Amino acid sequence: MIERLNIAMISIHSCPLAVLGGRDTGGMNVYIKEVATELAKRGHAIDIYTKAHQPQHGPSINLGQNVRIIHLETGVDEDMPKLAIYDYIQRLASGAENFRKYNQLQYDLIHSHYWLSGLIGRQLQTLWRVPHAVMFHTLGAVKNSIGIGEYEPELRIESEREVISSCDRIIASTTKETEYLMKHYGASPDKITVIPCGVNLDLFQPVDKETARRELGLDHQKVILFVGRMDPLKGLEQLLTALTYMDGEKPLLLLVVGGDAHSQDQVQSLQSMAKELNIEDRVTFVGSVAQSKLPLFYSASDVCAIPSYYESFGMVALESLACGTPIVANNVGGMKNIIRRSQMGRIVSDNSPHHMAGEISEVIYQSEDKERPIKTLRDTVAEFSWSAIADKILGEYYRLLGN
Repeated sequence: MIERLNIAMISIHSCPLAVLGGRDTGGMNVYIKEVATELAKRGHAIDIYTKAHQPQHGPSINLGQNVRIIHLETGVDEDMPKLAIYDYIQRLASGAENFRKYNQLQYDLIHSHYWLSGLIGRQLQTLWRVPHAVMFHTLGAVKNSIGIGEYEPELRIESEREVISSCDRIIASTTKETEYLMKHYGASPDKITVIPCGVNLDLFQPVDKETARRELGLDHQKVILFVGRMDPLKGLEQLLTALTYMDGEKPLLLLVVGGDAHSQDQVQSLQSMAKELNIEDRVTFVGSVAQSKLPLFYSASDVCAIPSYYESFGMVALESLACGTPIVANNVGGMKNIIRRSQMGRIVSDNSPHHMAGEISEVIYQSEDKERPIKTLRDTVAEFSWSAIADKILGEYYRLLGN
């Protein structure tokens, strides 16, 4: 068995250092950073290749011991939309090879994230003659089948098919994703391994509720939390509609965490919708929040809502439960594997605002007179620690290498 692996991770369209909650940042960024850090703790060396971006970082940055982020140049100064990166795949792959040669590196395997990275990984696996594992995080054909938000071009679908055909292993985060890969892309089940996403249990810890509320300037009204990108697939419109069905002595407050400079049009549209529904004084758009501050928001809230039409997994659910806050979610991603008991929250089977309102109200008010079982909720996600997830991924790496 190779004691120390040299791993090339590719996250070409989104840097692990980027602020979360933006147009192209979210769970994938967290996933890559956390897995790389855990693998590095075990003595393995990880280079994460990503596209150079604004604001600029150096060509190579140490993320920690044994982890580097390598920024590859496209020759274009400004940030570009994801799809535009396709035209620079060859240049970016060459940049990775030049870095490898200049630094006299030999990699044992490649782990690509998202379809654009998979195209680069596809070229490098042939050049470097090493196994190639890929994780898609989202799938274009699934997005199109839902019919909400931006339509994914055939270029993406065909590229995903090419990567699926040529890679050595696909890591899926749920059995549902395995079904999607087989149904929409004809992927062989023998090539797919299911490993869930994880949660940082050191970071996501409960904060005393009153302390968290004071720090965030909240009073004693009940709080619903949403954390995510401003994307139609996240279902925020459904959640705003659900809020109109929830009445009480003191109206519920919805905190919306996420969004960046690229999301202003979506935020304004949602604000207009809240005004039309006459709930604008019950919705606060917080914007992007540093990950280190998210435990305050989870702990200050009575429930975390996940109204998405599509999630590849749904790491927000794990983060919320780790902080002792129950969740109400549509039946997306890994929710059925996460919400295994009623004290953890509820799953809305039909994506209906009316039913989501009912489930949120039940979760909030059924425990009103009882102490919230914070430790119990936290214990339910212990198996999803990044350490445990990294061990599973490492086991898959060794199987790929024949060890």
